[in-house]
Amino acid sequence: MPDVGEGLTEAEILKWYVQPGDTVEDGQIVCEVETAKAAVELPIPFDGTVHELLFPEGTTVDVGQVIISVNVGGGAAPEAPAAPAAVATPEPVAAPAPAAEPEPEGRQPVLVGYGVAASSTKRRARKAAPTAVAPAAPAVVPEQLNGHAPAGPRPLAKPPVRKLAKDLGVDLATVTPTGPDGIITREDVHAAAAPAPAPLVEAPAPVAAPAPVAAPAVATAVASDARETRVPIKGVRKATAAAMVGSAFTAPHVTEFVTFDITRTMKLVEELKADKDMAGLRVNPLLLIAKAVLVAVKRNPEINAAWDEAAQEIVLKHYVNLGIAAATPRGLIVPNIKDAHAQTLPELSKSLSELVATAREGKTTPAAMQGGTFTITNVGVFGVDTGTPILNPGESAILAVGAIKLQPWVHKGKVKPRQVTTLALSFDHRLVDGELGSKFLADIAAILEQPKRLITWA
Repeated sequence: MPDVGEGLTEAEILKWYVQPGDTVEDGQIVCEVETAKAAVELPIPFDGTVHELLFPEGTTVDVGQVIISVNVGGGAAPEAPAAPAAVATPEPVAAPAPAAEPEPEGRQPVLVGYGVAASSTKRRARKAAPTAVAPAAPAVVPEQLNGHAPAGPRPLAKPPVRKLAKDLGVDLATVTPTGPDGIITREDVHAAAAPAPAPLVEAPAPVAAPAPVAAPAVATAVASDARETRVPIKGVRKATAAAMVGSAFTAPHVTEFVTFDITRTMKLVEELKADKDMAGLRVNPLLLIAKAVLVAVKRNPEINAAWDEAAQEIVLKHYVNLGIAAATPRGLIVPNIKDAHAQTLPELSKSLSELVATAREGKTTPAAMQGGTFTITNVGVFGVDTGTPILNPGESAILAVGAIKLQPWVHKGKVKPRQVTTLALSFDHRLVDGELGSKFLADIAAILEQPKRLITWA
């Protein structure tokens, strides 16, 4: 079980795409796992035949534990694996020793994140090994996922990078690594694929296995009796709970509110829907609210910061990775739009649409949820007026958008029906004082009351 470059300690096996006896190729997706951040598909780094799946679907496995063994010798799979740690076993197989051999010094992982866990891991009970006649040649040491291949060490690369190389037809052995500790990065693979232009989006790998099946909306429930149901806390929900508790009791939260007339912005939404420059793009109030936030950040850059407790520093961000809180079947996630501050309105619309669609499909990657600097949570879609949102860890502020409703409002000296909404801004009072928070929130409201300010203030 790799850490997929996230530094996590465990993952749940959601679905196996292969079964014992299936033939697999290097780079083929064999299972889907859910980490504390997202669902991730894992490729196999061998050609061969699946010998055994060591854990069933629904099992939470520590990083470093072996989850699948593959016979790479081309013959029939043996009756039992040579040792629990073996992942690929060449044929013929010599009678194994009662216990796995200690890890030789100097061995390196063939996939970044794969390897034996530092602590002892739980092993399955071994089957009785059949009596075998040792061949004349010396016994072959089983190739392990965290060791060298018989022909020498394999290039170091994370599973997504290895998959990308497979898709582009790039031999990782020919790629010059530029990452730390000699790790091959995505950029290295794209560079090796030149002069062909590097794709903007990683193409899906050809998978011989069945199509992925969406994960259930909630974790497997365990009913203790007819009056109550218990649901295991794991995956995204477990990580979100820990992050929210840590944020709530680390950063001193302050929340301010503003209620205002958003009628002109709603009219602009309808006008933009008919604009030829926005043809084929999704235009809604959230798009203009996001743009207003970006303009307000430009006018109040200190709001886009982070508190570094270890270094005792305030980190001012000169870019905006705009997070959008999304409710998914696996729980609340906050993917973000990288460098949203540099995007035009059509580009921002496209980014928002892709972010929402990917989240609904459960395909949001861990990288898409890292590095956020400011978050918007739209509780108005549930008919809620507003709320007091908790900061996303590592950020200084979060904006809750309430429902937009037709209400009586004083407009030009008369009470008229107008579209009204309420925004709530929570911020870290260690680095955002009342003046800064108030100015920032007032700027957002002013822009949405008079959206022409999107042009004059941008």
